[in-house]
Amino acid sequence: MRLQQIFIWFLKHSWVNLSRNLILACQSLGVVYGDLSTSPLYVYSSTFIGKLENHQNEEAIFGAFSLIFWTLTLIPLLKYVFILLSADDNGEGGTFALYSLLCRHAKFSLLPNQQAADEELSAYKYGPSTQAIGSPFKRFLEKHKRLRTALLVVVLFGASMVIGDGVLTPAISVLSSVSGLQVTEKKLTNGELLLLACVILVGLFALQHFGTHRVAFMFAPIVIIWLVSIFSIGLYNIIRWNPKIVCAVSPYYIIKFFRETGKDGWISLGGVLLSITGTEAMFADLGHFTALSIRLAFAFVIYPCLVVQYMGQAAFLSRNLHSIPNSFYDSIPGPVFWPVFVIATLAAIVGSQAVITATFSIIKQCHALGCFPRVKVVHTSKHIYGQIYIPEINWILMILTLVITIGFQNTTLIGNAYGLACMTVMFITTFLMALVITFVWQKNILLAAMFLLFFWFIEGVYLSAALTKVPQGGWVPLVLSFIFMMVMYIWHYGTRKKYNFDLHNKVSLKWLLGLGPSLGIVRVPGIGLVYSELATGVPAIFSHFVTNLPAFHKVLVFVCVKSVPVPYVSPEERFLIGRICPRPYRMYRCIVRYGYKDIQRDDGDFENQLIQSIAEFIQMEAGEPQFCSSESSSYDGRMAVISTRSIQSSSSLVVTEIDDCSASNSIQSSKSLTLQSLRSAYDDENPQVRRCHVRFQLPKSPGMDISVREELMDLIQAKEAGVAYIMGHSYVKARRTSSFLKKLVIDMGYSFLRKNCRGPAVALNIPHINLIEVGMIYYV
Repeated sequence: MRLQQIFIWFLKHSWVNLSRNLILACQSLGVVYGDLSTSPLYVYSSTFIGKLENHQNEEAIFGAFSLIFWTLTLIPLLKYVFILLSADDNGEGGTFALYSLLCRHAKFSLLPNQQAADEELSAYKYGPSTQAIGSPFKRFLEKHKRLRTALLVVVLFGASMVIGDGVLTPAISVLSSVSGLQVTEKKLTNGELLLLACVILVGLFALQHFGTHRVAFMFAPIVIIWLVSIFSIGLYNIIRWNPKIVCAVSPYYIIKFFRETGKDGWISLGGVLLSITGTEAMFADLGHFTALSIRLAFAFVIYPCLVVQYMGQAAFLSRNLHSIPNSFYDSIPGPVFWPVFVIATLAAIVGSQAVITATFSIIKQCHALGCFPRVKVVHTSKHIYGQIYIPEINWILMILTLVITIGFQNTTLIGNAYGLACMTVMFITTFLMALVITFVWQKNILLAAMFLLFFWFIEGVYLSAALTKVPQGGWVPLVLSFIFMMVMYIWHYGTRKKYNFDLHNKVSLKWLLGLGPSLGIVRVPGIGLVYSELATGVPAIFSHFVTNLPAFHKVLVFVCVKSVPVPYVSPEERFLIGRICPRPYRMYRCIVRYGYKDIQRDDGDFENQLIQSIAEFIQMEAGEPQFCSSESSSYDGRMAVISTRSIQSSSSLVVTEIDDCSASNSIQSSKSLTLQSLRSAYDDENPQVRRCHVRFQLPKSPGMDISVREELMDLIQAKEAGVAYIMGHSYVKARRTSSFLKKLVIDMGYSFLRKNCRGPAVALNIPHINLIEVGMIYYV
């Protein structure tokens, strides 16, 4: 009987899990596969161009289809579906997920201010145990910083190519879809076709700020109708024109193709590889779905539909060689032409939308790694986590896309650029995956070498063919990636130099302890939040401030907002709280940790969470004698994770929400009328960032230690007096003895980027009314 119950439970659980994955698989069709499923629009026309026009016969058509079939089988199906989807980072995929895994399982990270406490994060421990004995190869890579820098450069180069995809995908997809109007009776001129494509592209980018969630419910049905359409048309063409095309799945036809075409056939591979463009989205968008759902969608829907469509086009072309320039639209039966044209245009827009959204996500991740200037990130959905929009990048992408569309006016030239960008990303992904097999999965290095050599051989052949197209449009992704790489590297270099300056110019704790609890200055009521990138020590801006203005707040909190090499940090693990000096100094440290895919939301509750976290830390410290047994300078560096759940369940402070009127009355005793009027004006002008006003009170607990009660009272009174945010307004300059190249990079490149990106106060959602900036010059 018990076995029967277990069996029934297992069946129910399996059915629920399967049904959930089937629903996710349907949803993934609209988000993940829009780009890949629209490739039939331009593959054959891009393949049989140039010198291959001399080989337009049935044997060449059969050979081209055989190449497409085996390319789809080996790269998307074998490499991505069966292997790469298993290398997720806490459910996330993409280039940065692989790099993050490597940084955690080997010391490859170049992120500053990393701490041992970061390794205690639950997301950090994802994957096999990191306690395995390191191989000589691993130790060799960890030892040489230049190799670790080279690895980061490779990852950023891949990211730059993905950004290039964000420019090229909308151009080739929309231009290919509207080109169907040239095969109708009333043919549009090239100028009219170009104008229509540009209007669609401008509309596509203009609608980005609304967010994809408003139209996302339409994406999956559009792609499903599109897939049904191309499958039906492909099947019709196979039966109608040439059923013998089924025999071309044999690799024998590939041998015959190259035997007949020779070098011209090798060059044509630059067109064949367009059949797998968009494959990287399967791995990059893994975080929104599950590996099983993406596998089900590709293996049982996408793969069969694409194979039948390419087979049908080949069957049609084998009997209609003159239709190669417009192979897709010419192969559509007349009665269904217009419905298919409309759905093709919509599918192209869906595919473009997914790539643009992925570009925003990649740039956000680059910024988290300290490799991209600060940009405005807008959350377009309150319900779907990770839906973001970056205005500056959106308009830059639109301008570049329009320039390429108007400049080339030809899907073949854009296809040359597009193919090179996609194959470069795949080549880099294969390299990173081989490292993951060795260092993360801890498999034999020979297995990783076999994986690397097998797929690098296949992708290398395609990449070499794509590189021959550099003069015919292939230079575009190289130029775009070079520009983005320069921006990324200059920003990363300048940021590292600035951090190293802060690190070597920290204020001595012995000096602070020698000044006594008053620090030798006037301690005024209130809380001072001193922002710095340092995770340990006191930043130089603090001494610079008190030297010029010998007064500071009664409670000091040194805040460090930093990124860690995990996709997400749970709110329960976000705050690290510690004490810098002994208790009478009232000096604390707060480290706020975010993952590379985390979004810093401006919910206006940071101040309150910080006060509650410090209060919880004070209570916890009093209950653990080892924390307060020493009065030495070893205070700094000892941190405790303060969970938001423990804050809510604890009784350190009693929190009561108060309305705006009560809040303004409660601060009259501690703020002047001028400050009150300024605060009121600021709140009126910025209703979207209105802070939540709460009042803190001590609980009625007679057993509380007197010193703890005094410290908590000081904290509450300081909060009532007001919170000020202190940040460094830095000017970074190269030293006079620096080389010309360094002066060029720092004084011109980095300075230009800092002046034209968003300020740190804006990026951290700090209210201007409470901001104090300390000017400093950094000579690096």
